[in-house]
Amino acid sequence: MKKSQKVLLSSVLAAGVMLAACGDNNTEGNNAPEENGGNNADNNAENNGDNNDEEAAGDGGEDFSAKMVTDVGGVDDRSFNESAWAGLTEFGEDYPEAEVDYIQSGDAADYLPNLQQLAREGTDISFAIGFLMADDVQTVADQNPDQNFAIVDEVVTDDDDNPIDNLASITFAEHEGSFLVGAIAAMHTENDQVGFLGGVESPLIKKFENGFKAGVKHVDADIDVAVQYAQDFNDASTGQNIADTMYSNGADIIYHAAGGTGNGLFTEAIDRNESGEEVWAIGVDQDQALTEGDWSEGNVILSSMVKRVDQSVYNVAEDTMNGNFPGGETVEFGLEDDGVGIAETQDDVSEEALEAVEEYEQMITDGEIEVPETDDEYEEFLNDLE
Repeated sequence: MKKSQKVLLSSVLAAGVMLAACGDNNTEGNNAPEENGGNNADNNAENNGDNNDEEAAGDGGEDFSAKMVTDVGGVDDRSFNESAWAGLTEFGEDYPEAEVDYIQSGDAADYLPNLQQLAREGTDISFAIGFLMADDVQTVADQNPDQNFAIVDEVVTDDDDNPIDNLASITFAEHEGSFLVGAIAAMHTENDQVGFLGGVESPLIKKFENGFKAGVKHVDADIDVAVQYAQDFNDASTGQNIADTMYSNGADIIYHAAGGTGNGLFTEAIDRNESGEEVWAIGVDQDQALTEGDWSEGNVILSSMVKRVDQSVYNVAEDTMNGNFPGGETVEFGLEDDGVGIAETQDDVSEEALEAVEEYEQMITDGEIEVPETDDEYEEFLNDLE
């Protein structure tokens, strides 16, 4: 399959890192975090607000820290959070003098205090992993104007809709990557019925849904697409129940954008295949056929829509260390720069589908196909197909 010639990063990142969380503050092979902020609070006076200091950039990350707060799925969700941590881990390996770490969130009430803890520690760049932290990262950025923050999957502005100088917004063209796996699903379904399993219904997850449906319908407008939301990103049991209903109603391929809830989809697909059915799942964020889990030997993942959260986190951390923090900016990673795409694991994807994906990639990047993000855009897309 074609690879874009643009290079998103100077380093090649690992596809995934499995690390189990063990408490609120965790260290993985780098400098140990100081308790209650420790000496990092003193270092903050020297480093924060002075990201143009070339000495820090030239010493392999010396006196530089990049840390993240996970969403409720945790750092080992085999999806979104894990991919972000993989990027920070790789950054720490490439710049061994830098300190990288994460704080795990048990529920939404943890977001604000966790971000505040990183601020107290004098972290040079603090990442809020997930759009659900939008309000909290805005609050903490306002409270700490001399420190740098970034949020993944949301554009955050101040109350007057102005950019926030010490906050970068990292977004992705999820709808474009979802279109590609939608096309794959359409070319592999035997029942002309597929499904989409969403986490929390929101503008972000709607991008996955509408892009997927558009890819399916572009291939064959007569294929039915069932859609259901779990309203949770960390409930595998509900994910399995939804998948059970969709498969029972005739869907033979289901794509999820549901974080840890999507793990239940894989469990249900394995159970059904072991009972003699032939159903497939499509993963998200990482190449989920390669992530460890109960499904890793089940051969039920047809493909995954890869979203390079790892690359984006690495890139922004490196830019910040080198004095180029994109404060107040929205940085989008799309199809043309390999920010999204389909997984490298393609053993069960037909050559015909792979050729179609390559063609659709080019059509999307050339503007010949405008992939919808919202419900209204999807309806317009359908009208244009007629």
